[in-house]
Amino acid sequence: MSKNVVILFGTESGNAEFAAEDVAAEVKNNRSVEIIDMTDFEVETFTPETLYLIICSTHGEGELPSGAKPMLEALKIHSPNLIGIEYAMFGLGDSSYDNYSRGSEHIDLKLHELGAKRIGEYGRHDAHMGTLPSGLAIEWSRKILNDF
Repeated sequence: MSKNVVILFGTESGNAEFAAEDVAAEVKNNRSVEIIDMTDFEVETFTPETLYLIICSTHGEGELPSGAKPMLEALKIHSPNLIGIEYAMFGLGDSSYDNYSRGSEHIDLKLHELGAKRIGEYGRHDAHMGTLPSGLAIEWSRKILNDF
């Protein structure tokens, strides 16, 4: 049986949110899907019955966007046991900066430290290429969900 999908997004300028909405439109044809801003996500609600697709941008010099900081802080404070939790990660960034796509890596590292398992390829969008992230995010989500 297919797991439900929750798409968590962390954004500064809205690009990760737009990509999350486009991925949700793709996913909802085959599965139950919910989109949640990382600012509003309660880390105690992670459940093994759900697959988490995380789409997170990078801000400044490889930092988390303001929309993802509350979730990372909650993970640090509450340190939930995430063994059995599966997620996939898609990072947004610009390779003309030294810390390309580093924002999403902060979330990825913390989830891993708490026992969650990342599945599939780590997706990345490079704004330096001049393309919007939605196309790559949709392609990434198809690969993740086809294999899962």
